[in-house]
Amino acid sequence: MKFNKILKPLAVSLPLTLSLTGCNAPLSKRPVKLIEDSYRVAYEIFVSSFYDSNGDGIGDLEGIRKKLDYINDGKAEKGSSLLANEIWLTPVSPSLSYHKYDVMDYKNIDKDFGTLEDFKALVEDCHKRNIKVLFDLVMNHSSSDHPWFLEAVKYLKGLKKGEKPDFNACPYVNYYNFTKEQQDGYAPVEGTDWYYEARFSPRMPDFNLENEAVRNEFKDIFKFWLDIGVDGFRLDAVTYYVTGSITKNTEILAWLNKTVKEIKPDAYIVGEAWSTESEYGAYYASGVDSFFDFEFSGSDGVIANILKGMKPAGNFAERMIKADELFSGNNPNYINAPFYTNHDIPRSAGYYSGDHRVDQIKLAGAMNLLMTGNAFIYYGEELGMKGSGRDENKRAPMQWAKDGSATGMCKGPKDMEEFEMMYGTLEEQAEDNNSIYNYYKDAIKLRHSFPVIARGKTKLYDGFENLDSDTVSAFTRNMADDSYESVLVVINTSENSISLKPGKDYTKLGSSLVTGEEEVTIKDGMLNIPSFGIAILTH
Repeated sequence: MKFNKILKPLAVSLPLTLSLTGCNAPLSKRPVKLIEDSYRVAYEIFVSSFYDSNGDGIGDLEGIRKKLDYINDGKAEKGSSLLANEIWLTPVSPSLSYHKYDVMDYKNIDKDFGTLEDFKALVEDCHKRNIKVLFDLVMNHSSSDHPWFLEAVKYLKGLKKGEKPDFNACPYVNYYNFTKEQQDGYAPVEGTDWYYEARFSPRMPDFNLENEAVRNEFKDIFKFWLDIGVDGFRLDAVTYYVTGSITKNTEILAWLNKTVKEIKPDAYIVGEAWSTESEYGAYYASGVDSFFDFEFSGSDGVIANILKGMKPAGNFAERMIKADELFSGNNPNYINAPFYTNHDIPRSAGYYSGDHRVDQIKLAGAMNLLMTGNAFIYYGEELGMKGSGRDENKRAPMQWAKDGSATGMCKGPKDMEEFEMMYGTLEEQAEDNNSIYNYYKDAIKLRHSFPVIARGKTKLYDGFENLDSDTVSAFTRNMADDSYESVLVVINTSENSISLKPGKDYTKLGSSLVTGEEEVTIKDGMLNIPSFGIAILTH
């Protein structure tokens, strides 16, 4: 919400390369094998807006199951899917809100989305396709309609004037943070002189996560979902666990990580710490696998600022190296979690203007996928979906078809504003080889084709004689143990073609990615990259 563990790989993809005297290496010819570790391509689904299976206008679990072949059909490069191999589902537990971040029952499924049996069927089908499932765990707060909170309020209302609460008589009072002092971030208990912490909304009372009884409740909740088959958790709003205390939040996260891994040692955990890089970097000391890398996301993040000409292209690799030094210093086994947009951030279709905005949208998506770690894509970004302003607009229905009444189309949030999408539906883009959708598919394949991209170490590359770092980013990615082939990544962020004389270390063209018809070529010993193009060179 607002307000590197290195696992032994089970499969290795050996890339094809062409020598420097050859032509461009077609991306489609490269083998794709999805490796069994936690360095994946994750696809965030806002459940109620994705696909409706029963005609009520609300996306549901069965709808996601029906669309798994869109996400990953299990056929690698021979199939036609996106090839994402992990999904993050926004909350699916019972709630009165459309977003479901105010949970009333942590061990059930909201009736709008289906049943526990539907959830189990979805997880089972995901695993058949090698798709991992991340459960969105809202541990900072519950719904004000949760039985624990209702019991606590009922008890407090029954106290006599001046009587102090007895936690033995009603332990649920100590599940939350009640006080008689009015302060920022607290809401009144109606009919009493009590207040409770509610940082997001009076409908979302904050838990007292320093209470052992609350932790035991959540330990049971972890086990419940892990036993069903989820592969890990996305942690909502971790900076608010104990507001204003990095130390206490780190301790809570360390407990959570230890508890989850005792139940399922290979569980993957990613936290949302919407804060500065230094703060979410500090949380890696907890041992949690990943935290979302907010510095690169959104309309004013590193990627968008480079493509809008506000920062030099060289800043991309420099910032990745800086982040790696910070994160690895707190957890040598960390796995970064890059993302470009999510359900709280305006969609990227509105970040750019001018004649090259489609090229910029495409390249930005690829740059996110060229970062190390477990890369996240928000549903619909692969179509260039639009959505800004109020939160509901950022959670608009997935654009499967131009006809809004077509099978599976969702109504979207009640208070969503009406607006036209700019770049066409999946139905329209699928047949256009130059569409944003098909570009995203190629970008994901490229990431899977070079395992070192997600798993390697980033270093600045200075082997070009005439590189302009204002518009070109060049960096290498390599493994300390050489377990995967090293690559040199060259990104042209300008609207002009460039020619570079390569050094003697990276002499083969492994692959490329372009936003238009012009290809990356090698001619007369020069590497030629069209506007907004990407070249991948190997030894």
